[in-house]
Amino acid sequence: MSRLNAAVVGATGIAGQQFLAALADHPLFEVTHLAASSRSAGKTYLEAITTAAGSTQWFCTEPLAPRFAQMTVIEAAKLDAHEVDVVFTALESDAAAELEPLYAQHVPVMSTASAFRMAEDVPVLVPGVNPQHAPLIRQMQAERGWQGFVVPNPNCTTVGLVVSLAPLQQAFGLDSVVMTSLQGCSGAGRSPGVIALDIVDNVIPYIPKEEEKVEAETRKILGTLSGGRITPADFRVSATCTRVPVLEAHTESVFVSLTRPATVEQVSAAMQEFGSEFTGLGHPSSPTRLITVTADPFRPQPRLDRVVEDGMTTTVGRIRACDVMGNGVKYLLVSHNTKMGAGKGALLMAEELVRLGYIGA
Repeated sequence: MSRLNAAVVGATGIAGQQFLAALADHPLFEVTHLAASSRSAGKTYLEAITTAAGSTQWFCTEPLAPRFAQMTVIEAAKLDAHEVDVVFTALESDAAAELEPLYAQHVPVMSTASAFRMAEDVPVLVPGVNPQHAPLIRQMQAERGWQGFVVPNPNCTTVGLVVSLAPLQQAFGLDSVVMTSLQGCSGAGRSPGVIALDIVDNVIPYIPKEEEKVEAETRKILGTLSGGRITPADFRVSATCTRVPVLEAHTESVFVSLTRPATVEQVSAAMQEFGSEFTGLGHPSSPTRLITVTADPFRPQPRLDRVVEDGMTTTVGRIRACDVMGNGVKYLLVSHNTKMGAGKGALLMAEELVRLGYIGA
């Protein structure tokens, strides 16, 4: 099939740039529109991300595609969704709440924002984890009178957690989860609390609204779709979220109480085997493994493991029994917050929705 025309909204921010890095020369989608705030409108993309001092604010390790650099940025509020087949948005929540429904009246919207994650008729989809929630898209369209839809990905901290929990839920059942995160600075963009004098030689012990998002989203994503609504999973989740002086990737220390007992070897095998049906589909942005399990006791480490599978796998290590929790197991994970946890993860989900007939049909 011919490539689908795509718009990237919020294109100048960190998550928007990850969309552009992942969409350069993509076989399914061709970026035809770039949109951002009124400050950037009318400029070429390169001009929009260049400071008055001449510094280019491109934050991806991949080079900026020359074609994108010369495209003219339009104002997000003036994007005509009729001109594209799909919209990828990387907006702040308030802007997303206003603009995403306008686009979704006409076309599918793949979002990194939190604005619609907890809406009853909106699925929060994670590649390979909860495809059974995708039919809720049709319910959303019917109830809202949209031709398109909004599908958000989870909070970037939630992604690695639910990917690691899904095989345990399937194989053994979950009773409770306790997680402490050590989150990379890029997850905050340019927000307060991550500038050098705050974060260097320090750990920021509080990220506003993060813990509540992780706890609610995890139970929704791993819940059950029935009667046109998702019933959250009945296990308990307790999260502590912190910011650490790491550029990219989130490390998480996870303690799980299983419904049924399992050995460390069984837990490791369940994780390693998880998602092979999805990864076998061969989507352009897909890793070969959703979970990479390491036996090295000094891994995972964000600097070393965020690059595995181009940031699209969750690396799990130090799987151990936990005597404090009933049928307990504990482990650490590293997940790339701006790739699988944001732009490229949303793109991978879009690739799957093309296959399932929700996009481009």
